[in-house]
Amino acid sequence: MILQAKRGRQQSASAIAQQLCTATGRQVSLFTLARRLHKGGLFARRPERCLPLKVGHRRQRLQWCKEHKNWTTDQWSRVLFTDENRFSTRSDSQRVLIWREVGTRFYPSNIKERRRKGGPGVLVWGGIMLNGRSELHVFDRGSVTGDRYCEKVLLPHVRLFRGAIGPDLIFMDDNARPHGTLAVKELLESEDITRMDWPAYSPNINPIEHVWDALGRRYAARLHSPENTQQLKQMMIEEWALLPQDMLHQLVLSMRRRCEQPLQ
Repeated sequence: MILQAKRGRQQSASAIAQQLCTATGRQVSLFTLARRLHKGGLFARRPERCLPLKVGHRRQRLQWCKEHKNWTTDQWSRVLFTDENRFSTRSDSQRVLIWREVGTRFYPSNIKERRRKGGPGVLVWGGIMLNGRSELHVFDRGSVTGDRYCEKVLLPHVRLFRGAIGPDLIFMDDNARPHGTLAVKELLESEDITRMDWPAYSPNINPIEHVWDALGRRYAARLHSPENTQQLKQMMIEEWALLPQDMLHQLVLSMRRRCEQPLQ
């Protein structure tokens, strides 16, 4: 039973039970199956999703985690964690789970490559802090360039946080190409905004990734799906505002654990 789950980590409990019944002629209840798998150290968990890491990327991420694993709550409270994410009118309501052992979250076999969602959709940007969040910005059609990132994100949103918090603010964004343009660097420097050095291809360390997951589940749970991108945009804005602040608070507090896990 345990061997069967390890051979096909994405199999559902029902599929494993059916295969056991076919092979042995014995029926096993899902409760019994789950109990035995748990006893064998296997639990159903969502796979980590990120781009495949090269050796250099892994080394950079480990070094970053070593440098930040002892940060205090006060230090993390100054960080504005930001990210972009695409949501499709075809909600991703089917959550894929894998069977894995405790402490193996970042093993290569338990990491799935990120893929773009199909169908019409919208690209959004948001930011979270220990005791607050930004407004959700929904980009109009077209790709995000460095100039557009400055105009639609940095000036109206990030600069607002810099003014409210002061020079202690630490701005976190990833290494997407538009974020590294000269226009972006010059704007951050002119506004005296401190930028966090972020390891490449490390979305699973960013707590806002779990916010996108929660936002997607709330959207998928709605009784009526959006008929077009305009309705989707309105749904995303509404659900973003309804996300519990306590959840965002706990996600930021999880940064010490997120830094420790890759080092184990």
